[in-house]
Amino acid sequence: MEAHAFVVRHARVPVLPPGSATTRVLHVSDLHLLPGQADKIAFVRDLASLAPDVVVDTGDNMAHQDALAPLVHALEPLLARPGAFVMGSNDYFAPRAKSWSRYLRRDPRAADRSVVARAINEVTGRDKDQRLPADELARIMREAGWKDLTNRRDALVTDETHLDLVGVDDPHLDLDRFPARAPIPQGALRVGVAHAPYLRVLKSMRDDGASLVLAGHTHGGQLAVPFYGALVTNCDLDRSRAKGLHGWPGARPDEPGGEDSLWLHVSAGLGTSPFAPVRFACRPEATLLELVPSA
Repeated sequence: MEAHAFVVRHARVPVLPPGSATTRVLHVSDLHLLPGQADKIAFVRDLASLAPDVVVDTGDNMAHQDALAPLVHALEPLLARPGAFVMGSNDYFAPRAKSWSRYLRRDPRAADRSVVARAINEVTGRDKDQRLPADELARIMREAGWKDLTNRRDALVTDETHLDLVGVDDPHLDLDRFPARAPIPQGALRVGVAHAPYLRVLKSMRDDGASLVLAGHTHGGQLAVPFYGALVTNCDLDRSRAKGLHGWPGARPDEPGGEDSLWLHVSAGLGTSPFAPVRFACRPEATLLELVPSA
């Protein structure tokens, strides 16, 4: 079953200053973990064998109110490494059954704004029967040393690489509040982190000086057509960038015409909604990004 055919992708991102040492960033996203998903838990635990320098988690970790303990077990080896995280909607509240037609709309919010109102209820304490332990998950990640990028800035320094980080809360729920401007430290690489790659967030991050942005949310379209690609992205990002490494808004920065673009990596993620547990032509993935000097 393709939804359980987990794979590790590899990509090289020529984004560091000349002469810099290679930095290995493991990007994980959209686990949507359910209790009892032993194969997914084992796969995530084994990702530590890749020996990443940094781990970035772009949210939607849980899909059940009892998923926290197995999630922490899955992430345990990775939490021993430097990392950073933002939250997605399925860190705040459990998924609900929806019409399958929603998964064929470019952005279902346009037809159902109730999801935003429900999100506000969730994060302000109402609808407690659907709430997930996002606060406890964030506390565990912070205590492990991971940087909480929920509408804030932070930094990670590994060997010779200084990652200047900026993140936002889930844009799909309109919870993003971009932090106040700040200068980029000399020699640092500014990296933007968000759960959902909405265009307003990508623009803010590019205007802020980010050279690389990491996001998830799209599931790579989840249902793709061979030789055509994703049908939808579940946001306003174009289908051609539904997963993988791209330039945005134009060509890749190492290609002609990409001088004003940033690098954008969108993870197809490792899970699905429990109410739509199917993938087609879009295997679940984690990605090891090798940040290397630019030409």
